[in-house]
Amino acid sequence: MKSLLADKKILFGISGSIAVYKAAEWVRELAKTGADVTVVMTDAATRFVSSLTFATLSGNRVYTGMFESDAGENVTHINLARECDLFIIAPATAQTIAKLANGFADNLLSSLALASRAKMLVFPAMNSNMYSHAATQANLARLKEYEYSIIEPDEGMLACGDEGVGRLVEWGVAREAILSSFTPQDLEEQTVIITAGPTCEPFDPARHMSNRSSGKMGFALARSAKRRGAKVILISGPTSLGAPSGVEMINVTSALQMHEVVMENYNNADIVVMSAAVSDYRPEKIAEQKIKKGSDSIDLEIVPNPDILKELGKRKDKTKRPLLVGFAAESSDHLEEGKRKLKEKNLDLIVINDIIGKDTGFGTDTNQVNLIDRDYQLEKLPLLAKEECAYIIWDKIVKLLQ
Repeated sequence: MKSLLADKKILFGISGSIAVYKAAEWVRELAKTGADVTVVMTDAATRFVSSLTFATLSGNRVYTGMFESDAGENVTHINLARECDLFIIAPATAQTIAKLANGFADNLLSSLALASRAKMLVFPAMNSNMYSHAATQANLARLKEYEYSIIEPDEGMLACGDEGVGRLVEWGVAREAILSSFTPQDLEEQTVIITAGPTCEPFDPARHMSNRSSGKMGFALARSAKRRGAKVILISGPTSLGAPSGVEMINVTSALQMHEVVMENYNNADIVVMSAAVSDYRPEKIAEQKIKKGSDSIDLEIVPNPDILKELGKRKDKTKRPLLVGFAAESSDHLEEGKRKLKEKNLDLIVINDIIGKDTGFGTDTNQVNLIDRDYQLEKLPLLAKEECAYIIWDKIVKLLQ
């Protein structure tokens, strides 16, 4: 799948803050996606990092003044504003925010903001006292009224030595905001529960039964649902993955814990996607002390865990909500097993994948799945990156919602 940002014209405004060094990394990352990035810097911004740096990273000319010497008959602030698909301002200082809020047009950046009709993403960065000041907060509130999207800054140690709110967000947060701006908001007002990762079933204080699920597919589903406007609750077993930006994440360990958390939240859900590899069984008893090596074998009584998805299928109300999506990780008879589970668990959609495939098993960055919907319509997908796969799964879910 082609990058969502490929060939997009992004106008990147930079104002004078020590956080300009972060903006350099953002421009580099955007250029790597194939986006066409044009940087506009205030005079103060050039005191922190030179325009040459941004020209090198973006591959394009950098604009710094209202009246460029070689502009000819072109009106720079009109042409740049007219041609962009997205306007980013990062870092946005208190001074620049005040200018935007009050309609000033005394430099190229503020003039472009007035002239542009593209979606605006504003990333504030400043001292925490400046950020919390009533004037700054009033200016930010006004920008929201103007339909600017404000990405709130992080909290932590600031360059001035103070600690508080005001740090420019990290690239991962910015990336999600940028991708969301180019993504249809067709899951807006939908509350989505997604389960991900393995569960671990202990049988003594040192050991447990589990599986090799990495959680990558579930996390990709969570990120892409958030981009499409959903409120996402991600319930994850133990993984090494960081929480996706803007997603409510609840960590669990065992299948019983996952069952409890899903049941606590499902009444508020419009969609439930059970992509976790939930252990089918657990030890009946957990030894209080570590089981010592001694005999050639040990007796381990195991009992079934609750089938969370099947229970949700039985609880579906007359409106057929929530919409239920299951995953079938199979090693043989894939389609037959998928159809059986679709019917048995009263699902709207099942996603079937081969867990012993070289590029489709646990821990891989790619997946090749088959989708079967409630009308038993089969859709076979090619081998894709898990994020690409997630987008197609949500496309299918959106159709089912309609």
